[in-house]
Amino acid sequence: MNNADTPAMPCDDLILRDDKGNLYGSPISSAGLTKREHFAAMAMQGLLSNGTRALVASESVAIADALLKELSK
Repeated sequence: MNNADTPAMPCDDLILRDDKGNLYGSPISSAGLTKREHFAAMAMQGLLSNGTRALVASESVAIADALLKELSK
């Protein structure tokens, strides 16, 4: 698994609690978004807040890929 495909904010072994703090239920494991997906979403949010609409999705992915490439150096 390369860096881009690793979880951005993994959530492992989450156990539910009732209102008294007692544990119940089954453990839940979720990898969540990949770093690439998370970075692309942040880039998309920034582009959209600036009023830019054209090519937002492809530009956001390109920004995420460029960031991951730079971080791997």
